[in-house]
Amino acid sequence: QLQLVESGGGLVQPGGSLRLSCAASGSTLDYYGIGWFRQAQGKEREGVSCISRSGNITYYADSVKGRFTLSRDNAKNAVYLQMNSLKPEDTAVYYCAAQLKCSQWATAFRYWGQGTQVTVSS
Repeated sequence: QLQLVESGGGLVQPGGSLRLSCAASGSTLDYYGIGWFRQAQGKEREGVSCISRSGNITYYADSVKGRFTLSRDNAKNAVYLQMNSLKPEDTAVYYCAAQLKCSQWATAFRYWGQGTQVTVSS
């Protein structure tokens, strides 16, 4: 059974950077597309980005294009979301999720991590 654990969240000032990690256990990530989603308080979960099994980025949300970069290291069984130029509106719980094929829709993903809080505030 694939298990995912996110890390790297925290409090950062506007304009700052964070790198989120999604580590896998129980199975190899080679078989899965990995998506990142976020959910701000009182809002629906939204897709941020997804990286396919082959390493192709299938999409970035318009709100993060040019600021966030998704990558994967199959040797380390991990996926990374580099977040630069952070804005207060990026504040949310960030989740990674795994499924055979990338999608922008949370309902398409079977495996989820527990989430990591990102707070952007001065």
